[in-house]
Amino acid sequence: MGRESYKGLIIALFTVTAAISRPFSGKMADTVGRKSTMYIGTAVSIIITLLYPISGTIAFYLTLRFFHGFSTGFLPTGATALVTDLLPENKRGQGMGVFGTGIALGLGVGQAFGTPIAKALSINGLFIVSGLTAALSMLLIKSVKETLPHPQPFSFRIFRIKGEDILEKNVLPAAMVMFLTTICTGLVLVLTPDMSVYLNIENKGWYYVFYVISTIFVRLFAGQLSDKIGRRQALLLGVSFLILAMLMTGNAKTEFWYTAASFIFGVATGISSPTLFAWMADLSPKNRRGVGAGTLFIALELGILIGSMNTIVVYDNTLKSLRN
Repeated sequence: MGRESYKGLIIALFTVTAAISRPFSGKMADTVGRKSTMYIGTAVSIIITLLYPISGTIAFYLTLRFFHGFSTGFLPTGATALVTDLLPENKRGQGMGVFGTGIALGLGVGQAFGTPIAKALSINGLFIVSGLTAALSMLLIKSVKETLPHPQPFSFRIFRIKGEDILEKNVLPAAMVMFLTTICTGLVLVLTPDMSVYLNIENKGWYYVFYVISTIFVRLFAGQLSDKIGRRQALLLGVSFLILAMLMTGNAKTEFWYTAASFIFGVATGISSPTLFAWMADLSPKNRRGVGAGTLFIALELGILIGSMNTIVVYDNTLKSLRN
């Protein structure tokens, strides 16, 4: 649309509404049910995605991005609470690794196939395909058993939020680590498509192709690492890899080093992400797992928001500004 300077808002607006909706989705997951919360998030995703093809102006497009955040605000909160209910305490790291593999795979496949699908079917065709995959996920939710012991009927009164519904204080240590590390994710989401172009890589999702390969491998085989050596020790290892990945990404001047950086970024998130979700499960009271998951996701969204908004200030769509 010719407004490259607004690029950072594509991620930032999305995360604002996702963060705002977390207290509501967390309370709903703990009262009405995990599946109902997931259904709302999926429905929003389908509707908004199918509206993107008619967004003829920047204002309308960014408005859709703003409301699209409600999908992420509801679906992962309900799903994470449901998964937490199912996992044995001594296998939370391993279980969250498998669960996180689905998230990473979705993100990676979306990034990797976005360019080819858009070339074959046009940008509007890409949005339609995306909407159909969301519709498929809604059908799959039906096969999942509700894990909340005594779900209550839906009522708009559940959206009357108190202070205790916004954050689960016991989860704050994990949330702080999540916030600081996902600032890097916000930067990567906005900048790596352009970095691919600067390095003469045709597929803008190149970074995520190799990120997803490494992170899936690590999540599946090292997700249980924190179950064995402890959450803090695993996080120290994951954050160390993250520091290395960011230094390599920012200084990559060849396709080889750029690809290597994406591998290391995948290793970092493959260790840190399941560990943080397992730590959240450890810290959350049983009757507040929805709020606990919401707290961790609020931190995630705020981190991505800060990282993506930072690009608006320091990046003016040139290779020089990217390096500096």
